Amino acid sequence: MLKWAMIFLIIAIVAGIFGFFGIVSAAAGIAKVLFFLFLILFVITLITGRRSSV
Repeated sequence: MLKWAMIFLIIAIVAGIFGFFGIVSAAAGIAKVLFFLFLILFVITLITGRRSSV
């Protein structure tokens, strides 16, 4: 998921360089949503991850 967020971020940067501002806002929005979703799932995994029974 973090990989997809980075891909959309790169798309937004490249589109911004070439002046496609509609694509920039869409790609940046998607990248932001994916990044925050990744962070939430990462924190949940850390909290409920593998617990040793020792």
